[in-house]
Amino acid sequence: MSFFNAGSSSSVVGTSTQNSSTAKDIEVVDPPPDSISSLSWSPQGDFLAAGSWDNNVRIYEVGANGQSQGKAMYGHEGPVMSVCWSKDGTKVLSGGADKAARMFDVQSGQSSQVAVHDAPIKAVKWIEAQGGILATGSWDKTIKYWDLRQQSPVATATLPERCYTMDVAYPLMVVGCAERKVNIYNLAEPTKLYRTAESPLKFQTRVVACFPAADGYAIGSVEGRVAISYVDEKVPASQNFSFKCHRRDQSPQSKDQHTLVFAVNDISFHQQHGTFSTAGSDGTITFWDKDSRTRLKTFDAVPGPISSTAFNRTGTIFSYATSYDWSKGYSGNVGISNKIMLHACKDEEVKKKPKK
Repeated sequence: MSFFNAGSSSSVVGTSTQNSSTAKDIEVVDPPPDSISSLSWSPQGDFLAAGSWDNNVRIYEVGANGQSQGKAMYGHEGPVMSVCWSKDGTKVLSGGADKAARMFDVQSGQSSQVAVHDAPIKAVKWIEAQGGILATGSWDKTIKYWDLRQQSPVATATLPERCYTMDVAYPLMVVGCAERKVNIYNLAEPTKLYRTAESPLKFQTRVVACFPAADGYAIGSVEGRVAISYVDEKVPASQNFSFKCHRRDQSPQSKDQHTLVFAVNDISFHQQHGTFSTAGSDGTITFWDKDSRTRLKTFDAVPGPISSTAFNRTGTIFSYATSYDWSKGYSGNVGISNKIMLHACKDEEVKKKPKK
């Protein structure tokens, strides 16, 4: 563990690079120097964990006015792909390209390896069952469940393809795999496949996010499109739908003829209101109400892709990371700054629209 510039903190004044709808958003101090892959808030306090391609996980404390302070940092032996917290807020869990998952104990300040796969770990999620279980999804085509008191996994589930994304809203777990495969699990029986599905989107899956009510999920693709899917097959088919987002015309004169299409990099649900955000390679963020199928807010574009997003535990702060997402390969990484921004959420931005 190490501390990084712990004496500095951010101010509540927006940065000059932000435009109208993001001008008051606050920049977190001492962001990672390489692409930011994952953001996760503690369920018990305003502590934000950030995983990065620089092989490290950083933990920040965020004050009431948005000021931030770096509190701790620990490392992997390869890029960090995913971070999450235990339910009680005492542990940070992370998985990386080094094929390992690590646990950081907030109280002792020590980190240790708690899981291993045969290929990089793309996603880690905490499951609040049986005293707490860590689920790790890997490119080795498995999900492993770990009791952190044991060295071996307590159970393993085989996937049809590499794990690209995973989310949990107990007892629902949804895993998005390569080749547009989707595995759905009821965590009451974690190794038994509840249902398998194919993404309703035609292109590669980028992200899945479970509804807070645990009755469905949103799925985003590299083709600027999101689908809303309910798990119960008895739900009317009309409630499952998809929509375009993170697209723009190449020029005002080429409307509907030459459209630029961007990947949906992340989807985050507001736990209190059930609304959600989408973030894309186009540098924009939009808040949506799936029930009324309306757009609640669109942020003006920032310079560079949005790589990860997360609401804090009370839904009052929305965090987003701007950094290169490798969507254009090595040569596309030209002058894109790595930043973590904090947006104070207004009720009208995140509350559902009244039903007509």
